[in-house]
Amino acid sequence: MYKILFLNSMVLGTLISISSYSWLSMWMGLEINLLSIIPLFSNNKNIFSSESALKYFITQAMASLILLMAILLLLLTNEFIHPLMNSSLKVMMDSALLTKLGAAPFHFWFPEVIEGLNWTNSFILLTWQKIAPMILLMNNKINSKLIIMMIVISLTISTISGMNQMSIRKILAYSSINHIAWMLSTLMISLSTWLFYFLIYWIINMNIVFILNSTKTFFVNQMNNILLKNKLVKFTFMTNLLSLGGLPPFLGFLPKWLVINWLVSNQLSMIALVLIIFTLIMTFIYTRLILSSLTISMSEMMTKTEIPNNIAIIFINTISLLGLLFCTFSFNLM
Repeated sequence: MYKILFLNSMVLGTLISISSYSWLSMWMGLEINLLSIIPLFSNNKNIFSSESALKYFITQAMASLILLMAILLLLLTNEFIHPLMNSSLKVMMDSALLTKLGAAPFHFWFPEVIEGLNWTNSFILLTWQKIAPMILLMNNKINSKLIIMMIVISLTISTISGMNQMSIRKILAYSSINHIAWMLSTLMISLSTWLFYFLIYWIINMNIVFILNSTKTFFVNQMNNILLKNKLVKFTFMTNLLSLGGLPPFLGFLPKWLVINWLVSNQLSMIALVLIIFTLIMTFIYTRLILSSLTISMSEMMTKTEIPNNIAIIFINTISLLGLLFCTFSFNLM
């Protein structure tokens, strides 16, 4: 029962942050969110959860301290501040928020923390914990040069580091850093574009995490045995991974399409090209997970093991598969 209380408190902290009018109340909401999620990480069946919770707390507390110091310096010296000092303090605030977000090069805590969590907590870390820092970065009117630098670094590190990983949780963490680069590029567009991208990212991640959680799969070498037990599970898992990579027949292509369209129309074609190239490499990492179960050399079991099908997840998977078609028709009608 205590986890329900802390879950509500975590949601409340995020809502306080994104609806506040002052930086101090935004910081207070971030702290409520942090202190609420630490008890959610605790799990008696997982011996690594306490280590992950401690790593997460130390990193987030350090980022909160830097953010609070920058806020106080801005408030105290607002009337007499030099423009150069003002820009330096804003960069300090942005760096603290990017650390809370997990964007490269402030990402080193992210894969290590997620490796010790179960799938439910991993899903919270991959999705909900991104909302408040992203909204605060948008409120701070982050410098475009800093955004471009963070985009390039996040893309480079996520693709290089995700290449040789055997843990699916770490692969999803580096995938999240790759998607953070896309979300940072939407900060230069509008809040509605970011919200659209984030909702689709949430849906696809929920599908993937549900399948992995229901089959108790954590590493790449467990994939073949699990996926061969149920053809529907294998198909939905493969299509959601390809959708996460942004292949055109699936829903994950739509937000990337909107972002690329806006970047090209605003003379930012080079950034769009870098995003496409590194996302293509990330799609190769996703394809590596499902390639072995597609090859003809893969042996299949004669016995049939049924994994219970959840109506809600089948419905969400249908949205993920047919969503691009519906959205295309909607845009044409509009």
